[in-house]
Amino acid sequence: MTFRSLILFIAFLSVLSTTFADESVKFKFEVQLGSGSSGTFVVGVHPDWAPIGAARFVELVDTQGFWKGIRFFRVISGFMAQFGIPGKPEVAKEWNQKKMVDDPVMKSNERGFLSYATSGEDSRTTQMFINLVDNSRLDGMGFAPFAEVLEGMDVVDKIYSGYGEGAPSGNGPDQGRIQAEGNRYLKQEFSRLSYIKSVTRLEEVAEDL
Repeated sequence: MTFRSLILFIAFLSVLSTTFADESVKFKFEVQLGSGSSGTFVVGVHPDWAPIGAARFVELVDTQGFWKGIRFFRVISGFMAQFGIPGKPEVAKEWNQKKMVDDPVMKSNERGFLSYATSGEDSRTTQMFINLVDNSRLDGMGFAPFAEVLEGMDVVDKIYSGYGEGAPSGNGPDQGRIQAEGNRYLKQEFSRLSYIKSVTRLEEVAEDL
């Protein structure tokens, strides 16, 4: 067994043993869409699709306060909504050093599916995106879906997309400045960005017989 295969196997066993009794587990996102407008959507995480990516997502949910205030900083209509950089620079720096080995691509990047952003081989950290349309062209680039939106895709479609592509190619935020300055930068210069208020695990409740 290669080192890469061993890492994948360990991650898969870890997720199954500590979190997933069933095929997937559900998480509820509460998001602020705009001034006075909020909503929720539910994501199902699948360890069998991408065990390392699934394990990282669970780790982030279990990290106190990680998701609070995280902005959807790169939202491109007809493409995807990207998020996952912590609002505090010191936290962003810490997680940016925790890179993951790539998962093999087992599912296509369909509308509503979540994958991690990447800057190259084995470079995934905490940034991820929701496919707003079918983006199967991403499959061959190594973007491995690990979850899907089960409920509330209409809410996802309302995430603010007015800034479009990020700097320097577009008018949106500069990722380097987000990493260095956090939400202070985003609140000052991109105040209309939608953001996450909380992410919580939904426990399955067995029906009485």
